[in-house]
This record gives sequence, structure tokens and C-alpha cells, in this order.
Amino acid sequence: MYKYPLKALALKLSFLFLILVMGCSPFYYQPLGNRDAILGPETPMKSELLNLPAPKEPIVVAVYKFRDQTGQLKETGLGTSFSTAITQGATNILIRALEESGWFVPIERENISNLLNERKIIRSSREQYEGTTNILLPPLLFAGVLLEGGIISYETNMFTGGAGVRYFGADASAQYREDRVSIYLRAVSTSNGKILKTVYTTKSILSQEVSSGFFRFVRFRRLLEAETGFTYNEPREMAINEAVEKAVYSLIMEGIIDQLWSPQDENEREGRHVYNYMEEKNASVRTDNIGRLHNHNYRSSLFLSLNGGGQAYSGDYSKSYLRPGFEGALGVGFSPTLFLQASFGLQEIQIRDVLQTTDYYSALNLMYLANPSGKLSPYIRGGGGVLYNFGNSVGLSEATVLPYVSTGIGLDYLIGNNVSLVSEGYINQLLSDNYDGVIAGRYNDFIWGFKLGVRFYLGK
Repeated sequence: MYKYPLKALALKLSFLFLILVMGCSPFYYQPLGNRDAILGPETPMKSELLNLPAPKEPIVVAVYKFRDQTGQLKETGLGTSFSTAITQGATNILIRALEESGWFVPIERENISNLLNERKIIRSSREQYEGTTNILLPPLLFAGVLLEGGIISYETNMFTGGAGVRYFGADASAQYREDRVSIYLRAVSTSNGKILKTVYTTKSILSQEVSSGFFRFVRFRRLLEAETGFTYNEPREMAINEAVEKAVYSLIMEGIIDQLWSPQDENEREGRHVYNYMEEKNASVRTDNIGRLHNHNYRSSLFLSLNGGGQAYSGDYSKSYLRPGFEGALGVGFSPTLFLQASFGLQEIQIRDVLQTTDYYSALNLMYLANPSGKLSPYIRGGGGVLYNFGNSVGLSEATVLPYVSTGIGLDYLIGNNVSLVSEGYINQLLSDNYDGVIAGRYNDFIWGFKLGVRFYLGK
């Protein structure tokens, strides 16, 4: 029978995979043609700003300067350039957000000298052509509220990471990076200079790179190389736009709550917009910059675990089946990361045509939680225990008591304030080679398996 060469098959499958990935290239928005000018894209925050309740009376506000206060320069592959990392036109972004919110009437103050010069030109032109010196222009609006602040922080590489794989000349990889921009905005009363309210917002800026390639000698002196991929960088201007819109939204909500200004419908003071804002504000007070609770007391110093899983034997006989097992465990913490765990359970072991037994066991382990302040925490444990068999086996084993050393590694994922899901892989190395009734080879018999369960953290 003809056998298709495995090497040639893998080569053609890899090349086919690369062709399929390249066939999805329209997804990468490659600029294959001209693109017409369009209206600027809007942020998700824009819809919330437009859906605010109507004000009782719009507030006249002035913005003299709202600019980059970080002084940060743009990074390049060789260091930094003389271009700034942050847009210098944040005043325009703020004025547009104020105008479209419907709550404010922004007046021109950034280039007030240009406005005053133009009014002088109007007055002098009328004097010259109308022959009169008593020319009155409408008075300029004055602001009841002055808005100050700016972009106060731009942090780069807050989170970076990626993953990749390479096999048989084909590779695929992905990388990501997160930056963050922060904005402060404050409202000042022009009548007495009192700062009415200050708000603070942040926005993450995400960058992604996905690539795949193929590099292989298909024949002598015949090299095939192909690659594809895409990179996405979230526009910084859009991120600043969204952060400014969030700041304006927050300022309006804070003013309603503190009765600095009023909605058209007084019932909106206790409406869903105010309720949702207060929920978000209370959550931000309790969490840090990556969403973790500030007190980090996710896990208490006492827990109870209920686990189920499967295990198999490895020893002098080659064939063993995965059989079920059950366990209960009690843990006491010496510190947020170090626990003493006592466990009790039973397990079934089956070796084809040789052994079928139900063992009971007890164990004492030290467990180390690598990330007790996070919702997901890897952990390792190590200790020892004893297997009990009361003569209920079918095969070679008799009623025995066998000590063992145990090691395990797992994940603890919190799904609630006091409950977590646990998964673990482990090895129980017996201190005797007589588990299966045969003493042979250089190594003792051992039990390996996995556990899945629920862990209840008791108390605070």
C-alpha cells in the first residue's frame, strides 16, 4: 500500500494554513485603494454624553487652556524624538465635548485676543464708512464657571506580554501592550474663585501585533518563505477624546449630586444616570488600577475544599485505567500566601487483569499561593500522607498501610467573595514498591492524577 510521506504532508498542510491566513487579509484593512474623507469616528462614551437628561438652564463656561502637562516626548525605535507623545489640541476636544453635552455653553477664551481685535476692526470700519463714533457692539458673554485642568499623566508599557509557537518551519505569535492616559478637570466659580468640583478619569491605550510565517527548504536549493500579520494601535487622540468626554460626564453628574446645577426634571437627581454613576464611583474607590480590591483580602485564613477527580497507577505493571476519586480538605493560613492543609479522601485504582482496589487516605501539606491578592492565583503544595487499604482489593494487594510523599500544582480562581474553583495536578510517590504486590525495578510505585473542586473561604 502506498504511504504518503509524513514530511511532505506536514509541509503542504503548513503552507495551506498560511495561504488561508493570508486569504483573510481583507480583515486587516489593508489600504488597497483611496479612502474618502469622512466624519471623525466617535467613542463609546459619546452616546452616554448625548443621552444625559436635559439641563434646567445651560451653564456658560470658559476654557482658557486645557493642554498636555506631561511634557512627554514620543518614543521611537532609537529612543525619543522631538514630537510630543500627547496631542496639544486637547482644548478643542474639551470644548466640543462641552458643547455636545447640552449642559454647557462654551465661550471663546483660548484666543480671546483674536476676538477682541476683530471687534476693534468692526468698530473702526463702521466709524470710517458710517461716519459716526457712537458705535455699540453687543457685549461679550461672561462665564459663570471657569474650567481648568489638563492631561496630567501618560504611562507607557503598563502591561506587556505575548505568546508564540514555532514548529516545522511555521510560526505564529501575538504581542500586546497597554498604555494609559489620565485627565483632571476642575470647575471654578468666577464670582469668588471657589473650586466647585474636581474630577479624574483615565483611559487605556491598547496595541496589538499578530503575525505568522513559514520558512522551509522544500527541495535542494529551493527555499519557501512567506509571512503575514497585522498591527493595531489604538489612536491616542481617540483615547484622549474618550477620557475628556468621561470627565465632562462626571462633572455633570457631580454637579447634579451636589446641587451645583439642576436637571430639567428634578426626579433625575435620583434617576438611573445618577445611580449608575454612583455605582461606578463606589467601585473605583474600592479597586486599584487593574481592578483589584485595595485591601487585597480576597481569601481568608481558613478554607474548606470539596474535590473530585481521577487518578491512575504507574509502577511495575504497564496498563492502568483512570478511576474516580473524592476528597475533602481543611486549610489554615499562617500568612496570606502560606497555608497548612489537611485532606481526607478515597480513590479507586485499577490495573487490568491484576488489581482493583479502593484506598482511603489522609495527608498533610504546605500550600503556597503565588497571587493571593488576585482573582486567579497559581499555587504549589507539598507534604506527605498515608494510604489505607482494609482488604477490599481484588488482586495481589493485601490490607496495607503505605506512606507517600505528595506534590501538586494548581490554580485557584475566585468566582465570588468567598468561593473559588480549584484545579490541580498531582503525584503521590509511595515510599514502598509493594503497592501492586511486586517489588521490581529501580523506582517505587506512584499515583498520579488531577482534581477539580470548589473551595470555600470561611470568615474574612
